[in-house]
Amino acid sequence: MGTIRRWLNGIKSAPVKKSSDHLNHLNHPISGTLEDNLIILHALFSHAPDLVTRKFQLRTGGNAVLVYLEGLIDKSAINNNILTPLIYEIESVNDIWNSSITIAKTEIVSLWSDIENSIFQGKSILLIDGQMRSLVLHTQGWPQRAIKEPQIESTLKGSHQGFVETSGQNIALIRRYLPNRELKIKEYFVGSRGNTRVSVMYLEDVVQPDFVKEMEDRLLQIDVDAILNTGELAEFIEDHPISLFPQLIMTERPDSAAAHILQGRIVVIVDHSPSVIIAPVTFSAFFQSVDDYSNRWIIATFLRLLRFLALITTISLSAVYIAIVSFHYEVLPLDLLISIGESRAKVPFPPIVEAFLMELALEMLREAGLRLPGPIGQTIGVVGGIVIGQAAVQAGIVSNIMVIIVAITAISSFIIPDYDMSSSLRLLRFPMMIMASLFGMVGIVIGLMIIGAHLISMESFGISYGSPVAPIRLSDWKDVWIRVPMWKMKKRPLSADPTQLQRQGANREGEDQP
Repeated sequence: MGTIRRWLNGIKSAPVKKSSDHLNHLNHPISGTLEDNLIILHALFSHAPDLVTRKFQLRTGGNAVLVYLEGLIDKSAINNNILTPLIYEIESVNDIWNSSITIAKTEIVSLWSDIENSIFQGKSILLIDGQMRSLVLHTQGWPQRAIKEPQIESTLKGSHQGFVETSGQNIALIRRYLPNRELKIKEYFVGSRGNTRVSVMYLEDVVQPDFVKEMEDRLLQIDVDAILNTGELAEFIEDHPISLFPQLIMTERPDSAAAHILQGRIVVIVDHSPSVIIAPVTFSAFFQSVDDYSNRWIIATFLRLLRFLALITTISLSAVYIAIVSFHYEVLPLDLLISIGESRAKVPFPPIVEAFLMELALEMLREAGLRLPGPIGQTIGVVGGIVIGQAAVQAGIVSNIMVIIVAITAISSFIIPDYDMSSSLRLLRFPMMIMASLFGMVGIVIGLMIIGAHLISMESFGISYGSPVAPIRLSDWKDVWIRVPMWKMKKRPLSADPTQLQRQGANREGEDQP
């Protein structure tokens, strides 16, 4: 008993941050006396009012206690699958260690560090008097929300199921699409305090092994208190954290994740987050949508080209207007030039100030619409935009043509299917407008060249971010600018560097086997 007291004093005197002494205490084995173990438990969880210790007597006559955190367990599993067999059915103590309890999964541990981690993960601990080991019972049952349609990545013809905040359910959603033994899962725990479960999924016979090794190295190098969502993890593992462009796709859709796995990419599932990370990716992958493969290929091709047109429009339309009005007005037809001159006659600001005012007002309206409840947000976005735009024109602050330019730019940014890429492109408008106001069309060309050079120089897990355009891989162009018929895409994209290129055979009469 004196040893227990000294051990408890070491725990109570430990600082808030876990020190090496505290860790040494946790590495001690449990005691063979149930009362001593309860004293240690209450010391470790001294400020945890939700800790439950259910004392009961085994059918064999020995005393035992079941320990768990109330809000993290499945009560029906504890009552029906654990307590009932232990009290009424178990013939001997040895039957307990031989998995006679009808629960999905059990483990035997003897260190307090394992017991502490298991309790925080929602598992139950069975301590038996006279036993210097404990049984860990997987009884997790924390509150979960129902599987619903993704909020950001909506679709017309695709699946209407989205990821939730539980990694186990997210893995199951992907497994439904890929019920194959080559689908492998590796689990890691990130964070010294949060201990967040991170699962890496891939097809072992398709993915490049170097990608898996690189992902594992980056995850193991993370030293942080906790990872609370997918966005935080992405910042720790991406190649170019200073770049404005996202280098990892974060999706809420299980069908999209499964499609990327089939191409030879890796999916990273973060517990507590309703989205997953896809790596490695290229710039063109952000312009592909699930609907592209649900519609006919001609319609999908038109939509794909429309998105790339929206890319150019979002970045440069406001800048082109500023350059033409400030430097190159002679390129406009006379009638259009007179119309623009009349609309700008009462505007007291130069084009760059006019454009900045409208663009910033648009971003404020967009952010306000996102933060407010649904019906109110839509009202703010539509009515606010119309009222502010009309009032600004009548007050002579901006011109009619500027309102039209900003509206077209906003619509173009909403066409881009990936939210992170759309946000990055919207920010690029502002430096492009500054370049246009200083150097005209020459400034726009220089800005586009800088952006292109930056995209070409970037990498995502060793894969060129600009592929298949730079370096040129013509075979991958079947699913970049256009979307050819599905039966024409017989090989996986080289941009993902898969170890197995072939993904389909001759599916139409008269085709040659590849």
